[in-house]
Amino acid sequence: MTSRVIPVEPFVLVVFGATGDLARRKLIPAMFERDAAGQLPAEAVLIGVSRGQLGQEEFVALAKEAVDEHVPQAERPASLMERFSKRLNYICADVTGDAGWAELAAQLALYKEHTIVFYLATGPALFGPICENLGRFNLARGNTRVVVEKPVGKDSESAHAVNEAIAQVFPEDRVYRIDHYLGKETVQNLMALRFANGLFEPLWNAAHIDHVQITVAEALGVEGRAGYYDTAGALRDMVQNHILQLLCLVAMEPPAMLDADAVRDEKLKVLRALKPMEAPNWVRGQYRAGASAGGPVPGYLEELGAPASRTETFVALKAEIENWRWAGVPFYLRTGKRLAERVSEIVITFRPVPHSMFGQGAGPIVPNRLVIRLQPDEGVKLWLMIKDPGPGGMRLRPVPLDMSFASAFAERNPDAYERLVMDVVRGNQTLFMRRDEVVAAWAWIDPILQAWGQSPEPPKPYTAGTWGPSAAIALIERDGRTWADGGM
Repeated sequence: MTSRVIPVEPFVLVVFGATGDLARRKLIPAMFERDAAGQLPAEAVLIGVSRGQLGQEEFVALAKEAVDEHVPQAERPASLMERFSKRLNYICADVTGDAGWAELAAQLALYKEHTIVFYLATGPALFGPICENLGRFNLARGNTRVVVEKPVGKDSESAHAVNEAIAQVFPEDRVYRIDHYLGKETVQNLMALRFANGLFEPLWNAAHIDHVQITVAEALGVEGRAGYYDTAGALRDMVQNHILQLLCLVAMEPPAMLDADAVRDEKLKVLRALKPMEAPNWVRGQYRAGASAGGPVPGYLEELGAPASRTETFVALKAEIENWRWAGVPFYLRTGKRLAERVSEIVITFRPVPHSMFGQGAGPIVPNRLVIRLQPDEGVKLWLMIKDPGPGGMRLRPVPLDMSFASAFAERNPDAYERLVMDVVRGNQTLFMRRDEVVAAWAWIDPILQAWGQSPEPPKPYTAGTWGPSAAIALIERDGRTWADGGM
């Protein structure tokens, strides 16, 4: 089976922060891959905007370095790079002042019939000033869209200020708040599993599901982001957006149709149904020096270069959704840095069978589990009980039905940013957060942040290369459950 490449209309992608990490690691390689796949029309253009004093040739060289570093060699023949480089333009601009904006306006005047996508690959503090200047220089006309990266604010108040600044220039139907997790193939397949198969949806409720675990674990530390990370922490950086969005897709009611607002309406209902968090249903931790597969690694304070910090690098939460479908079903959420391995997965554990007719000699009957892995090896496994082959009576053991994306679909799996940027060009907002979703997510997160800020207790230490503080194990085991580490 081969994937279909669906052409898009002519567009201009204007990347603010074009020399930054996000543009080099993700956006430029994503556009190169879409060009290589034949999806970009001949008229498609990428304009980089940054304060760096670069010439056109220097920006093309930077883009080539990004492609060389992040695109496999077999996917980047010289002829493709030559074609792609002709799409590139660069403008040096002060996004908070006047310099460079007239030049950008003159460039965009050449593409009046194109869809214009403004991608703000900058810190959130610049979202408002950039949008203000887009309005001031009359660049936010009807066929323009704006893409903003997370985090949208650091609490409800700051998120409101950012959203208001954007709303002064762009109506909500032209604002795309991107969460790259929602562009992952497995995340979208979660909706297909639930709503395109009669097997699961009748069982997708409190009568049949015992609990849900969502884990987003990273083996790396904060690396070069320590300064930013110390002002954010794991709760803001991962839970408020990525993990809550995954929870919404697991827990939402079936939308009437696969329409942007229909899907987002159902996600919003989940966020508003979350039970307010209280101690002891949370654990926060901070990694100390330890070891990874590559050898010894420093602790968070050493990477930060500070004697002390109360910023959490690990969070575990026991969340509950107060509605008919999920009443009494705990959702265990966990994320952290310097954990035992890099893995993102959703584990749905079904209720045990009410009675075993097989006797003690058959062994224990393990409850069925549906494991949806987002990374690193995207796939789905359904764990079932079967008879262990061979003579000697009935012996049972759990065995997975395994669907690996890499083996089931031989063709290349596009990166999330490739899919999401093309969705922006098409005007499809299904996989993007609406403003009221951001408001509802912060309304649930804010009280946790306030409680932590008022508590004298620092984050619990854990050794790098482990699965976090021992208190996170106690959080789930006091309910008679355990973390499904390595659930695949």
